[in-house]
Amino acid sequence: MRVPGWLLQHTVTVEPYKGDSAYGPQYGPAVQVRCFLDDQTRTVRRPDGQEVVSSATFYAQLDTTVCPAESRVTLPSGRQTTVIAALRRDGGGLPVPSHLEVQLL
Repeated sequence: MRVPGWLLQHTVTVEPYKGDSAYGPQYGPAVQVRCFLDDQTRTVRRPDGQEVVSSATFYAQLDTTVCPAESRVTLPSGRQTTVIAALRRDGGGLPVPSHLEVQLL
């Protein structure tokens, strides 16, 4: 089951992280992602297990593929932030919306 489109009230711009170079982080082309944005501060864990403070989280369709950790995200307010982790929430056969949870610094 997909997240109903009417719940995806926000649009963020994601520049997917491609890796580091001699000149700093490299990003792919910017992509617009429809989502639901929750602008809330909370403690989360990075993929390496370290606890960090997340300033916002957005929820997008499960098939969103442009949000690896360390990607650059521009929120509707214009604030730029970085992806901490993108977590797949797949409901399988359950009647719940499957989605991608993207935690932001």
